[in-house]
Amino acid sequence: MPLPAPATDNRRYQALVDELVARIPSHTPEWTNFNDSDPGVTLIQLFAYITESLLYRTNQIPERNRAKFLQLLGVPLAPAQEARGLVAFANGRGPTESLVVPRGTEVFAGALPFRTATSLDVLPLEARFYVRRPIISPTQEQQDYYALLYASYDKPVPQTLALYETVEVVGGGGVDLAETVDHSLWVALLGRTMDNVPAKDRDGWDDLRSKLAGRTLSLGMKPDQGADQIVARPGTPPALSDGLLRFELPSPGPIALDANGSPMPSYTRVAARADFDPLSQPGIIELALPAAAGLDLWHLDPLEAGVGDLPPVADAPDVAARIVTWLRIRSGSTTDVKLDWVGINAAQVRQQLLISAEQLAPGDNTPDQVRQLRQTPVLAGSVTLTSIENNTRHDWTAIDDVRAAGPEVAIPGAPDMGDPLAVFSCDAEAGTLSFGDGFTGRRPKLDEALYASYASTAGAAGNVNAGALKGGSMVPEGVTVTNPVPTWGGADAESVAAAETQIPRFITHRDRLVTAEDFRAITWRTPGVSIGRIEILPAAHPDVVPLTIGSAPGAVTLMVIPIRDPAHPDAPRADRPFLNTLCNYLDPRRLVTTELVLRGPDYVGIWISIGIEVAGGRAVAEVVEAVKTQIKAFLRPLPAPDTPMPQLPMLYGPDIDPALRGWPLAQAVHARSLQAAAARAAGVVSVEDVLLAQGSGAAVDSIALSGLELPEILGLSVVAGSPLSLDALRGATTPSQTAPRLPVPILAETC
Repeated sequence: MPLPAPATDNRRYQALVDELVARIPSHTPEWTNFNDSDPGVTLIQLFAYITESLLYRTNQIPERNRAKFLQLLGVPLAPAQEARGLVAFANGRGPTESLVVPRGTEVFAGALPFRTATSLDVLPLEARFYVRRPIISPTQEQQDYYALLYASYDKPVPQTLALYETVEVVGGGGVDLAETVDHSLWVALLGRTMDNVPAKDRDGWDDLRSKLAGRTLSLGMKPDQGADQIVARPGTPPALSDGLLRFELPSPGPIALDANGSPMPSYTRVAARADFDPLSQPGIIELALPAAAGLDLWHLDPLEAGVGDLPPVADAPDVAARIVTWLRIRSGSTTDVKLDWVGINAAQVRQQLLISAEQLAPGDNTPDQVRQLRQTPVLAGSVTLTSIENNTRHDWTAIDDVRAAGPEVAIPGAPDMGDPLAVFSCDAEAGTLSFGDGFTGRRPKLDEALYASYASTAGAAGNVNAGALKGGSMVPEGVTVTNPVPTWGGADAESVAAAETQIPRFITHRDRLVTAEDFRAITWRTPGVSIGRIEILPAAHPDVVPLTIGSAPGAVTLMVIPIRDPAHPDAPRADRPFLNTLCNYLDPRRLVTTELVLRGPDYVGIWISIGIEVAGGRAVAEVVEAVKTQIKAFLRPLPAPDTPMPQLPMLYGPDIDPALRGWPLAQAVHARSLQAAAARAAGVVSVEDVLLAQGSGAAVDSIALSGLELPEILGLSVVAGSPLSLDALRGATTPSQTAPRLPVPILAETC
């Protein structure tokens, strides 16, 4: 929407009268009659009437001048951003033949609509995921078992023997391939229980294999996107990994043996297609399945299963009997691949509501016509416009500024620039369409029918939790759908207050990253993210130790913290999508000679135990909670929730107190400072003692912080009386250890 102009003075007649009458006792105490019949009050009312008229005329001058100035600047509000996500379809009771879910299929999270970004073939398959985790220290019983096993074959136990356990990755969530013996994730592609019927073939699945031949398996993948560092180097875009993942199926035919009689299985690489970097971005990988013969299984002796590079053993009988084939996802031995989630029959979705052929008010042949769309905010670039005039259809072209178009009627002698005449510009945040005045761009003619098609979004409301997306009327029968991971990227439109603070800066830097204030101002305007704190370290680089301003000329480090993180509410992390969004927005705006480093903070875990004396008449539990709230607010890395936006001064000048942005960088945490903060809580008579420690260390007076380090409270205890010991605090806070999994002993030469 256009930025509204502020009024010079918004007082009206009655407000002026009330203010003047209220001043009478201060200036003329002897005046005691304030009724309308008093001549003095009549004069006040007269001057108030005249003043109101003057104020009205005064307000028109800056409004018109400022509106015209902003129009020339072209500073619109940043529009809302759509949320995106991944969904997994399950063909539990649908047909085994080709079942294609078309692009634009609608699914819902409550009343919020999401649409699939691509079409996919929903295969009649289920999937189980396994990794082979090494057993670092096998028990003596396991070693004796394998010694006897080799002795039964008159062979010594190989020195290269390695044991591993097969671990199922439930739901495909949380995989670190670096922690496996073969840097692989094994996907057992299973037939459905309803399809497992007796057949003439050896395992009952040859008919299904023939139906899967040549079809496409849509593999959804979301990499681990925890805190990371992204570097935009001079003259180059951010680097992306390529070709570091291989997707393989067992090769048909018998398994060869090496000189020692160990199996040497071979795998066929599956053609994979993706338009994203699977090691840093979530998305869909399309795998082209081979002919039916390429989907077969090796049928092995029980002692051979899982040896070397053979697939792991699925012990559950109901799983083993339904395995159609194995898919191996393998990374390079030097590649650190962590996956938050992986699944089959997946598709990308976007939170948007599509409006088709919405009829607008017809044209009236006047210059500078404006039409309002009904659903706002509008997704930028999604609007298409068509008009009908004298039974003739006209398609209009969207451009940034209609004043760049040619004249409606050719000017004699003027060269033909070839510019389109039927053009419009769209303010996505306000949902308005603007047309030309005839000299620049064609005007919609009288009674010319206008029809607009576009997409609207709910912004930040589209960021929903895992499992929130359900099916819709367009989902085929027998197919279910849900989102295994939360959606991301939705952001509301920019507020007027935030946009107005950027106008002087826009005039100064013209959207270029030059000074430290340019970095702060432009970063705050990044669409699609909610930023809670920005720290700019000019001429500094995290790889240059110590990290100090001026130590690395040509580099700029930005420490950025999101405003919220459900997984870490007290210490928000900057994950990879957050940093990627910032990098994509800032990279084209930086100087080619600047190396820009985007980082989240380095949190230092601390333990705090406080003993207090509670005032009489106050509840101990209430005072204890007040002290905890005070300490958490004192060490908070972000500003207090009710802090206004002082990070955005109107003009260049003194910045705000760094302490108002959260805990300052390079400031040590002192036990005495925590004692003073605790003493300020209501109901605290005195603080007996404060115990402060880092990690598993002993109590110290202070913890030094440097570089991008900020404190994170791992455990906080507040009790009446003497403080709880740090060992007791750590024991009470440390999560309980899960029972170790039973290792599955597998005879393996190499794993």
